[in-house]
Amino acid sequence: QVQLVESGGGLVQPGGSLRLSCAASGSIASIKVMDWYRQAPGKQRELVATIASSGTTNYADSVKGRFAISRDNAKNTVDLQMNSLRPEDTAVYYCRILLTTTNSGRTYQYWGQGTQVTVSS
Repeated sequence: QVQLVESGGGLVQPGGSLRLSCAASGSIASIKVMDWYRQAPGKQRELVATIASSGTTNYADSVKGRFAISRDNAKNTVDLQMNSLRPEDTAVYYCRILLTTTNSGRTYQYWGQGTQVTVSS
């Protein structure tokens, strides 16, 4: 079994910063890709940032230059540093991890439980 636990959401004023963290634990052989998604009320879930096992990153145009994704392969964690936050960044943020399990050797995706980020004055 694999568990993902997110932390770090909350309420912040426009222009402020937040850091989200996601920790994976359990029967993990290797982690391939780690992503952050978000879903605002009435909207579809969208990809915010992704980081490959090589460290290569990609970002949605709306967050480029403001958000930074990072990972710690030794701890199986992925963080999202969010700066210069805007009201339109308000959403529930989810981490997603593609990994290979030790028992099957197959690749599965796992999702975190979601953490609310609210940007408001």
